[in-house]
Amino acid sequence: MTGLAALWRYLLSLNFSDLLLVALDISVVAFVIYKFMMLIKGTRAVQLIKGLVVLVVASVIAERLHLTTINWLLSQLRLVIVVALPVVFQPELRRALEQLGRGKFFARPLTTLGAEDMEKLINELVRAMQVLAKNRTGALVVVERETGLNDYIETGIRVDGVVSAELLINIFVPLTPFHDGAAIIRGDRVVAAGCFLPLSESPYLSKQLGTRHRAALGISEISDAVVLIVSEETGVISVAEGGKLTRFLDEKNLRELLQNLMLPQDNHTTFLWPWRS
Repeated sequence: MTGLAALWRYLLSLNFSDLLLVALDISVVAFVIYKFMMLIKGTRAVQLIKGLVVLVVASVIAERLHLTTINWLLSQLRLVIVVALPVVFQPELRRALEQLGRGKFFARPLTTLGAEDMEKLINELVRAMQVLAKNRTGALVVVERETGLNDYIETGIRVDGVVSAELLINIFVPLTPFHDGAAIIRGDRVVAAGCFLPLSESPYLSKQLGTRHRAALGISEISDAVVLIVSEETGVISVAEGGKLTRFLDEKNLRELLQNLMLPQDNHTTFLWPWRS
């Protein structure tokens, strides 16, 4: 309260022009912080920020409660964190500078996707998977949710097309540049195709699972994405989510699974998507 009272007295002592400068100063800083948060919202750096916040909160609590040992351990971590931050956030810092140079730092946010639009998206996905499975055309489709996938979108070729079964089927036509990569969906648009995904390193995977399934599990292990796979050898449809693989899905089971994973629990609630880069 003392700090707030001192701040209030300081503001009262300023004239009108000084108040305008203070307001401008605060507004610019707040806007930059906001844009930075929107920038990292499209990457895995969000999880790293959450970890740092937990450490800061733990440090404050340990200091207030005089937990000497815990406070000492956390204080030793501070130096490590300061040194590690530029390394850990190197991709995000590079992207921020690139977007600033291209004028994309002030890009508009993506709109929300409601239950009706999400149902349409699910219908298009199910239709596409059925055709691809029937033709035994290998496919890998990633539906982005809260965890942004910009790091992997940048490895592919920009598409930015409205999701439709026809578009997805054409993306995975054999012997094309897109065929062996992943298509990434954000909101109701295919953002990019031909994207490279990290492979799962789990030692418990079946030897029968190929690169597509391992890539699907890999991205699902480090994000909350829903990943659809069609096996090129068998035509079997699978879904990976949360590091788990559900296989041998028919049209009905696939639709029900996608509805459970992607539709809002309350139809009056909108499904929020990360900000577009």
